[in-house]
Amino acid sequence: MERAVAAVAEEPIQLADRVNRIAVSPTMAVMAAAEQLKAKGVDVADFGAGEPDFPTPEHIKRAAIKALEENKTKYTATPGIAPLRQAVCDWHAAQLGSSYQPAECIINVGGKHAIFNAVCSLVNAGDEVVIPAPYWVSYPDIVKYAGGKPVIVETREADGFALQAADLERAITPRTRMVIVNSPSNPAGGVIPNAEFEKILGVCQKKGVWLLSDECYSHFTYGDAKPFSIASVPGSKSRLIIAGSCSKTFSMTGWRIGYVLAPQPLVSAIGKLQSQSTSNPTSIAQYGALEALRGPMDSVGTMLAEYARRRERIVAGLRAIPGVTCNAPQGAFYVFPNISKHYKADMSNDTAVSKALLDRAHVAVVPGEAFGAPGYIRMSYATSLDRIEEGLRRLERFFAGAQ
Repeated sequence: MERAVAAVAEEPIQLADRVNRIAVSPTMAVMAAAEQLKAKGVDVADFGAGEPDFPTPEHIKRAAIKALEENKTKYTATPGIAPLRQAVCDWHAAQLGSSYQPAECIINVGGKHAIFNAVCSLVNAGDEVVIPAPYWVSYPDIVKYAGGKPVIVETREADGFALQAADLERAITPRTRMVIVNSPSNPAGGVIPNAEFEKILGVCQKKGVWLLSDECYSHFTYGDAKPFSIASVPGSKSRLIIAGSCSKTFSMTGWRIGYVLAPQPLVSAIGKLQSQSTSNPTSIAQYGALEALRGPMDSVGTMLAEYARRRERIVAGLRAIPGVTCNAPQGAFYVFPNISKHYKADMSNDTAVSKALLDRAHVAVVPGEAFGAPGYIRMSYATSLDRIEEGLRRLERFFAGAQ
């Protein structure tokens, strides 16, 4: 009997094809490896995490505490509480010039969930989804999970890693169902100029494909770049999906509140999917988000000013390292330096370089291959200037061959 039980236990588990099509997020893997070193007492200069290092503003936290004290801890409507859906529409209109109604809005469990639900509600097996590279790591896997085929369009460093409408049009085929655009972008900080974004919208409308605009980093732009939503363009809404989030703008990553703005039939379909998966987002977090969207936005300006200081320092520091080139990002809080000139026999690609950086120099970065851009590494400057300085010192020694 014991031998029979042991034999059964050894049989491999047959997982669903949809799960086998995807991989664990590479950024999560880097964070896990860095945390293992930290747990051993190692001082890691960590540039891997893609989240603000600022606390959630006090008035938002107080609103959530008040919701707890008032016992607002029950199920809510699947699409989110009505005041929050209205607040999203009002905030987006005031900040980004759109014109959505609550029936065209659904609250999700973070921006990633918003994108996941939108893709799963529209993409059928074999449908193509155009994704500019470098891309956020989750886009291709979400498409694969839905049964679709990611079609990667490379962007150019000379264009600030911003998608060009002409390149997009060449990539669209009769099987194309959707285009995913992220501006400002993770990982490269690219910002699509407004006029070019309108051309991209025009291509999508002409070809009859959906445009999903990920606006997660909308309010973190530098220099001449300003917050912009393609939803502000008249006549844009019919095949447009806006995926937004409170995570970055209000430093609320762990609260997991995102949203979709889209035509009402699609919002209803997303609601149906959500009703059979997560149901409503956490009630308390929704009341915090309500305060974030209706309250003061002083914290956004404070964060942006500090990010601008850090951006200037890290770009200058990376450019001072022989053999490293670095585009100045126009948005988000990442730099994406090219380190390919430092490939060696034992470090023949950016994944190997990233592993060696962590093992030898105790610097955590994410390899560019994870974003569809070999030759680069992503570094988040959502960390203190002191840690940026320490990280730059370690990088300089590492690439000089001292480690």
